[in-house]
Amino acid sequence: MNRAALVETFASFPERLGKAARAGAERPVAAGEWGPAEVVRHLIAVEDEVWRSRLERIAAEDRPHWPWTEPGLAPGFDGTPLETVLAAFANARGETVRTVRALDEAGWSRSGTHDTYGVLDVAGLLRIAVDHDADHLASLDGGVDGI
Repeated sequence: MNRAALVETFASFPERLGKAARAGAERPVAAGEWGPAEVVRHLIAVEDEVWRSRLERIAAEDRPHWPWTEPGLAPGFDGTPLETVLAAFANARGETVRTVRALDEAGWSRSGTHDTYGVLDVAGLLRIAVDHDADHLASLDGGVDGI
């Protein structure tokens, strides 16, 4: 996937997520699984704590190091309607997309090291983010465990 397509796939995820979450809200949630609102809350936490944080660090630091991080649910959304949580995710992803789009060629070539994945440049981080998005989208479609 070229740079433009990768950024567009990353940027357009909130719309796909919204459709899947709304459809998933109509289905019962099995005990121990996350419903649509919880999946979106997790994605907000990941956006803030992982993707944007790492992209900001890669832009500002020489060869940052990132440990494995597995955020839970973004706090402050207990009992919040799904549409509000989806809007919060769209806003968070929008901030991250602005961070990505602000990178010049030199910024795109910078890299950091992840404890599990090894050396990653911006495109590598975005590919992992897109894969993570796809996994959670599938969970809303009932295809995999939601957590």
